[in-house]
Amino acid sequence: MASRVSLKTKGKGGKGSKGSDEKSTMQCLKEWSTWAMKKAKVVTHYGFIPLVIIIGMNSEPKPQLYQLLSPV
Repeated sequence: MASRVSLKTKGKGGKGSKGSDEKSTMQCLKEWSTWAMKKAKVVTHYGFIPLVIIIGMNSEPKPQLYQLLSPV
């Protein structure tokens, strides 16, 4: 089940109240930045070592895969 971001505002605000709009915009920005940072953390976590291996495979002289993975 996918999670959804709720854009509902809380509090007693009338129609067209400027303070409520600013709060909802700031809250939306905060939620979006938190979501983006969590996704970036996962991408970095699982993508760093494969990126290093791909860069190593494309360098000169061309090493074999076992040479890249061996600790020596």
